[in-house]
Amino acid sequence: MADVLNFISGLLWGHVLIYLLIAAGLFFTLRLGFIQFRQFPYMVKVMANSRSGANEGISSFQAFCTSLAARVGTGNMAGVAVALYLGGAGAIFWMWLIALIGMATSFAESTLAQLYKVKDEDGNYRGGPAYYMEYGLGKRWMGVLFSVCLILAFGLVFNAVQANSIAAAFEVAFNVPKYVMGIILVIGSAFIIFGGLKTISRFAELVVPFMALAYLLVALYVCAINYDLLPDVFMQIIYSAMGIEQAGAGAIGYAVMQAMIQGIKRGLFSNEAGMGSAANAAATATPNPNHPASQGYVQMLGVFVDTIVICSATAALILLSNQLVPGSGVTGIALTQAALVQHVGEWGATFIAIAILFFAFTSIVANYSYAETNLMFLEHNHKHGILIFRICVLGMVMFGAVGELGVIWTMADVSMGMMAIVNVIALFMLSGFVIWLYKDYNRQLKAGITPVFNANEHSKMKETLPKDIWFK
Repeated sequence: MADVLNFISGLLWGHVLIYLLIAAGLFFTLRLGFIQFRQFPYMVKVMANSRSGANEGISSFQAFCTSLAARVGTGNMAGVAVALYLGGAGAIFWMWLIALIGMATSFAESTLAQLYKVKDEDGNYRGGPAYYMEYGLGKRWMGVLFSVCLILAFGLVFNAVQANSIAAAFEVAFNVPKYVMGIILVIGSAFIIFGGLKTISRFAELVVPFMALAYLLVALYVCAINYDLLPDVFMQIIYSAMGIEQAGAGAIGYAVMQAMIQGIKRGLFSNEAGMGSAANAAATATPNPNHPASQGYVQMLGVFVDTIVICSATAALILLSNQLVPGSGVTGIALTQAALVQHVGEWGATFIAIAILFFAFTSIVANYSYAETNLMFLEHNHKHGILIFRICVLGMVMFGAVGELGVIWTMADVSMGMMAIVNVIALFMLSGFVIWLYKDYNRQLKAGITPVFNANEHSKMKETLPKDIWFK
């Protein structure tokens, strides 16, 4: 099984996805006029006003926290360590690059998710790539394929990955047996996911800002006490990414390709830009301003915070230590723990264990919310089968806690890759709508008007929209 998964993963990532994701990021970056750089201050302004506007559904800020809860998890702490171990310091450069150009892709998928959101039988907004594939493209079969991939990836495999890192960290820090941690995670996850979508969003709104700030403060402290080494670390990342460090060994091409593959794989796993997952959270919000592009701006900031800020913090912790030893077998969350222990002492392992508990546990419940939305898409927005699915999710949490790391990560890579391929194809096909919405939003801004979406102004788009959302 491991050999088959490794073959499929290598095929997807070595020959398809790297080029497809970079092409999508560059395409939307160019067509949207370098939106992620030119309008970064406005992005922050929209986020500052995102707590309001939730007379129905949830606020943009709650949707942002839900998507960040899914993004910020194992990928930021264990995933960065894996990328460094397998791809070297240069992998971080490629994580940065895929995040910066991926911000534009995130704008596109989140804007479309808002545009094609629907209401379920409980009055909650739901949407995402499956919905814009069905309504925008008229291809329900494509939405079904995406939903199946997402359910497998987020509902099952990714939750096993998150549970695996939590259990491993607590075993190192507190000698807690993995099966015991698995049972605790199953009970905690059940309490949240049985509370429904609004419970998940409220939980994320409370926990995510706190856990991210605490982790960043510790990373900033480590950088401060090692400030004289920071320029060398930065140059190490650049030299390794360009193959300069390997020039003398005659292995430039292989080393650069490994850094690129690992950086993009782990970067996508962490920030999810182009994967279509965060778009499921974007669809649940009532945005402020009340225009689909508004949520696109909010979700772009999530990619920046996840990778440029939090992943970089983990990279600094590891590269400022001497714990990164290729071939040693110390990788994943254990490498991050070992690095922080070197900087601050034994309490570092405890802190990482607690941090990964918060990071990964919020990812589990947010991942579940994505999967639930896509299960309901398959069942035409009804809740048949939700109870059985919840039991399956909890079973995968237990499996992940006691399972073997390598196979679980490879399963995640394959399922994530399939999702991304289907989603990026749909984004290219609907890019005309994305660009029109971006221009419509900014035209109103320049006129001094608070942007509001009027579906009647684009006759072709109007014909594709669900009838109960934008026609009030």
